[in-house]
Amino acid sequence: MNYAEQILAIANDNNGVVTTTQVTKADIPREYLRILVAKGLLEHSARGVYIIPSIFDDEMFNLQVRFKRGIFSHETALFMLDLTDRTPIHYSMTFPLGYNTTTVGLENIKYYRVKKELYELGVIIAKTPSGNDVRLYNAERTLCDILKGRSDTEIQIVTDAFKRYTHLDQKNIPLLSNYAKRLRVENKLRSYLEVLL
Repeated sequence: MNYAEQILAIANDNNGVVTTTQVTKADIPREYLRILVAKGLLEHSARGVYIIPSIFDDEMFNLQVRFKRGIFSHETALFMLDLTDRTPIHYSMTFPLGYNTTTVGLENIKYYRVKKELYELGVIIAKTPSGNDVRLYNAERTLCDILKGRSDTEIQIVTDAFKRYTHLDQKNIPLLSNYAKRLRVENKLRSYLEVLL
């Protein structure tokens, strides 16, 4: 199998997406990506991301590849977790404090920064609508995040998210309470849960 075939095999095994990182790890010269683009066998989707032309472009996956430290959060996580019907206007991502968000601000991203000790709290892997893996916060962490004053999440979205969460079979109220304590939104959480439970 030549280099071009290897790259296309990687893309086919990865829902039609191949990254420069994957090509480098496979010891394939990056110039073969350009050759495949010139032949029309790949399209350059985003910085470091290439897709097979017949595959629908996965913007969430592209953002995850470009901003590896970003974790999908807030309204985006609510949508991915089926805790809201509203498709987010902007993708929401959370980064650790100190992360340079200059280029993030130029994208279609609403970004947040948190202390490093809270950054990994509640991270899960989920599939985008196109079937690619991305990192996002679980339901409990997301509900706590949208209660914070700086999240600017509309009250109707917050209320609907809590209603949907209380009807989930896999809800974890003790974990939700633990996260609320660590993220300092206990009082706000209590007022929602008293009404809904």
